[in-house]
Amino acid sequence: MVQNTPSSAADASHDSDTPKKKRLGLLPQILIAIVLGIVCGLFFPDWLVKVFATFNGLFGNYLGFIIPLIIVGLITPAISELGKGAGKWLGITAAIAYGSTLFAGFLAFGVSMIVLPSLLAGHSMSTAANPEDALLGAYFQVEMPPVFGVMTALVLSFLVGVFLTFIKGDVLRRSFLEFRDIVDLAIRVTLIPLLPLYIFGIFLNMSATGEAFTIISTFLGVVAFVFALTVVMLLLQFTLASVFFGRNPLVMLKTMLPAYATALGTSSSAATIPVTLRQAIKMGVSTPVASFVVPLCATIHLAGSTVKITAFALAIMMLSGAPINAAAIVGFIFMLGITMVAAPGVPGGAIMTAAGLLTSMLGFTEPQVGLMIATYIAIDSFGTATNVTGDGAIAAIMNRLITGKRYDRSEAEADAVAAPA
Repeated sequence: MVQNTPSSAADASHDSDTPKKKRLGLLPQILIAIVLGIVCGLFFPDWLVKVFATFNGLFGNYLGFIIPLIIVGLITPAISELGKGAGKWLGITAAIAYGSTLFAGFLAFGVSMIVLPSLLAGHSMSTAANPEDALLGAYFQVEMPPVFGVMTALVLSFLVGVFLTFIKGDVLRRSFLEFRDIVDLAIRVTLIPLLPLYIFGIFLNMSATGEAFTIISTFLGVVAFVFALTVVMLLLQFTLASVFFGRNPLVMLKTMLPAYATALGTSSSAATIPVTLRQAIKMGVSTPVASFVVPLCATIHLAGSTVKITAFALAIMMLSGAPINAAAIVGFIFMLGITMVAAPGVPGGAIMTAAGLLTSMLGFTEPQVGLMIATYIAIDSFGTATNVTGDGAIAAIMNRLITGKRYDRSEAEADAVAAPA
């Protein structure tokens, strides 16, 4: 039997009284990574930039591999925990997300028709290269093909999760709960710690090549206009969510800022799921609801991307002197909301899936589509950041609809303790 000596007791007392060192939060880490990436890209030699490009290639492939597993690991048990009403809540969540995406498109359409004609007065169409072609490549790549695609993961999660609510056995349900623990551990250990370095590499490469600045300067006024639209969209989303949730919309929006900042670097809603999920829980959304809504909305809710695509498309049409048919634009927005659900959750995925609509419905030529893709990818992160931040607003609305409860500080703090660090 070991007894505590006075000195050991004093040491223990001293240890308990010693304040723990505060770890730098994720948001400051990401902001530092962005600034350092831009600054270091101005003087780093190409060989060193390619080292980080190699890391980003490996980490990006790993993201592509694990994202479908995250979707299955989070959505399936979340749906099963919701009970037999899961199918109904799935439909309601999808309807709200689609409605938000449509509203974003019509907001961009209406405001663009008022602002863009004067903003673009005296300007004409110019060409630009695809920014992806200018980026410095990696030294080597390691292919990590996912077990299945994002859409397959979603369908599988819905199918298994919903039908788990109808069977009596619990073996498979417990297996998915354990799989969720594995996914949560993978998020904590392999994704969250490496995200700042990944974001640093992205901005380092963009700064070293100068491609992003060239593209952005082409539509500088339009870029500022679109950014303002995304801010307005977020304010409207969280104002509506606050009516359901019973919390200050600006406080809710502030809580979601780490997800916004993460998406600025990753340009991927799916890759930002771990951070969006954590912040939604910290905002006060219950863990089961957040685990159900956030991964789902990461694929089907693209309000920010819709704002960008609609506004940029109208800007290109005005610059090229093409006639703008209101009926065609309305049809384009409705189809855009559906088509972008197929976006694979990777940088530039939304514009790639929208390219066919630009050609078939709006009559874009190949050079116009190329300019659209180039401009979109150069500032892809701002639309993605709006997408994921808006996911938090939808999660808050669904929390009230599913649980019937408004914001409860004590419950929110308890859930936040268990959220991914």
